[in-house]
Amino acid sequence: MAIPDFQTLMRPVLVAIEGDEPKSHAQIRDVVAPVLNVSDEDRKVMLPSGKQELFTNRVAWAITHMTQAGLLDRPQRGRYLLSERGKKVLNEHPDRVDMSVLAQFPEYQEFRARKKQKEVGEKSLDAVSDELSPSEAVGAIVEESYDLLAAELLDRILAQPPSFLETLALKLLGAMGYGGREGLLEHTGKSGDGGLDGVVRQDSLGLDLVGVQAKRYDKDAAPIGRPVIQGFVGALQGAQTSRGVFVTTGRFASTARDFAESVGMRLRLIDGKELTKLMVQYNVGVQVRETFELKQVDEETFEE
Repeated sequence: MAIPDFQTLMRPVLVAIEGDEPKSHAQIRDVVAPVLNVSDEDRKVMLPSGKQELFTNRVAWAITHMTQAGLLDRPQRGRYLLSERGKKVLNEHPDRVDMSVLAQFPEYQEFRARKKQKEVGEKSLDAVSDELSPSEAVGAIVEESYDLLAAELLDRILAQPPSFLETLALKLLGAMGYGGREGLLEHTGKSGDGGLDGVVRQDSLGLDLVGVQAKRYDKDAAPIGRPVIQGFVGALQGAQTSRGVFVTTGRFASTARDFAESVGMRLRLIDGKELTKLMVQYNVGVQVRETFELKQVDEETFEE
């Protein structure tokens, strides 16, 4: 039989995860497959790239979307339980759970809004192909994939201790080319100390110094205001540098950004949305899973 699309898989995945024991992706697939009459042969069908099974891929997408909607908790790495919301949705929707059900939750609405109001993911591939060239269609699908990935990265960061963000920020800056070939990045702070969490030395003598501060805030936390950035400026002055990068999983209030622009220092504020986007762009905390080649006719071959 044809392998169900990821929305059709959502409710069976919820059923598979029911119980007090966290389930892995593999355990979930093993429960869902026989329920939907997905045979062992069906499970061997690969994506066009040949690097992952189609069934595995679609179950993973179902899990990702429902996690973003708050239906699933991740108590351990790679293992899932139903949240209270997930249990309620399962009881209230005995026939089907899909994106229209998830859309009632603010977290999922925000997640979808990150796609810059592009609704490619809600259309079939045929519809996308009718409206876009192959290059545009592939690009749109890749962009949506990156949006999903960025959202998952933010969840993973928030699940780590605060010190993780400090080292991650330095790793990202290194991947972006800061610190030069010598990689002169140093983790200097301790969580909660109010000082700089790291420094980037752009030259071997340390004369060209960039101060780094990284602060973790939950998704529902209030935007970071001016006082926090004022404290950052004080830490930079204490380190005798006028350049700094402030990285957070949260958001900045307009007052914070206005102050950063007016203070007379070269400050760069990176919020959670930009942080995860940069991580995807510079391959920090992610890896390439599949590579596709989009080909066209070589006109020179057919020229007389």
